[in-house]
Amino acid sequence: MIQVLLRLSQMAPSVAEVEKPAQPNPVEAAKTGGKHLVTPDPSYAYAKYVPYGEEVTQTHPPLEYFDHVDPGSRANPAKPNLLTPEAKLHHLSPYLGTEVAGIQLSKLSKEGLDELALFVAERKLVIFRDQDLKDTSPDEQLAFTNNAARHFGVPHVHPLPMNVKDYPSLFTTYRDENAQGFATSLTQDKINYLGWHSDISFEKQPAGTTFFYILDGPEVGGDTLYLSTVEAYNRLSPEFKKLLIGLKAVHSAAPFDRVSYAQGSKLRRERVETEHPIVRVHPVTGEKSLYVNSNFTTHIVGFKKEESDALLKFLYDHIAKGADYQVRASYRPGTVAIWDNRVTAHSIVPDFESKLRRHHIRLTPQAEKPIAATEP
Repeated sequence: MIQVLLRLSQMAPSVAEVEKPAQPNPVEAAKTGGKHLVTPDPSYAYAKYVPYGEEVTQTHPPLEYFDHVDPGSRANPAKPNLLTPEAKLHHLSPYLGTEVAGIQLSKLSKEGLDELALFVAERKLVIFRDQDLKDTSPDEQLAFTNNAARHFGVPHVHPLPMNVKDYPSLFTTYRDENAQGFATSLTQDKINYLGWHSDISFEKQPAGTTFFYILDGPEVGGDTLYLSTVEAYNRLSPEFKKLLIGLKAVHSAAPFDRVSYAQGSKLRRERVETEHPIVRVHPVTGEKSLYVNSNFTTHIVGFKKEESDALLKFLYDHIAKGADYQVRASYRPGTVAIWDNRVTAHSIVPDFESKLRRHHIRLTPQAEKPIAATEP
């Protein structure tokens, strides 16, 4: 495993090599001090990987644009380095979702990672079972995930300081009897707890491919729902598609103001608000998708409030009610879920007992500035 980590580290560019100088050094930022945000049972195997809140004494500058080349653009379409004879595939839906067995992510070459990017873009969600990372130390798991994901873009450092200590790009989602998690802050006053979204859509260059793996979770519940925003777009009438082409919507990180207030922390950066096309194009597959979500999208540029609210409500309802282009992913030890945020939306299903623990690590590399569709 150590040799694999060294090889991946050598072939993947460091954050310093791909980020603009104006961006904060995330590793140094994490060394300024802070505290763990929850106190689990010391006997818990992953106690040191619960959310850590960096002490933010000075607001970091905004993230800057950077050049990005999607690794899927380099991939062999046949995927010989990924879909080997040992691979066993189980498709969850015609539109998205594939479970894979017989492939170890830790053994993939650079070419295999390129093919992984293309495969995830095509299937939108890919779930790898029985990964050998579960048999390594937590430090090795974190190092592998961090280095492998750098192959896909710039590892994002979330404005909300809630990460693994000394790994600021490894965002933690954690909930147990004494810590209800950030999702609770966003859903506690809602009847329906679902919150469909695309990761960090408020950034200038939002997430491309997200890596998500389990440390601990309930035997039943705590799943994630995923849907194809490509199929959601395809279902619209030709005339309605024409209406959407050229429109932009504002995405805001405002929801995290509420979360930071609830946990008594300060955000790393000032609130981000960015305009993105409502219909975007995937840089490799060329598929068009709807790019709005109820978590972060605030309004449509150039529309009056009532006009914007009405159109966004229709799009949100259309996306959320499309059960025939949704899948539900469950987790068990050794599971790594990888999805492409440019062509999907997802939501946690917080349906498990509050006394149970759900602990995952998320790494979210930033990709290209969204490409606007110019024709339906």
